[in-house]
Amino acid sequence: MKTSRWIHTAIHTAIMTVTLAMAGCGKQSSVDTASLEKSFKSAEAAVQTSADKAVAAIKSADYSGAMAELKRLASNAKLTPEQQQSIKDVMSQVEKAISDAANKATSDASKAMTEIPKALPK
Repeated sequence: MKTSRWIHTAIHTAIMTVTLAMAGCGKQSSVDTASLEKSFKSAEAAVQTSADKAVAAIKSADYSGAMAELKRLASNAKLTPEQQQSIKDVMSQVEKAISDAANKATSDASKAMTEIPKALPK
């Protein structure tokens, strides 16, 4: 009975580690949104709202939501070259942030899984 409780606790710890890593652990976003915000400052209201949603998602580390909003924004035919470039730049940074978070989560999960046998009673 004690062994199953230890296993449950160890698995729960591994899952929490992965979840926290994917959520960004409350860290500030590593994505610089200044160029995006600047290039959409004088855009039409609907376009500016979309850019603001993307920035808010990035700042809260909601990278999947940010990518969806950036793709929606990029599909607008009335964008200036500066706006198009700022979207591309920010999308690239978001993709890197997603990749970094996934790599960290994988590393943390691997570490947690190697700790499980140590937590089990002998």
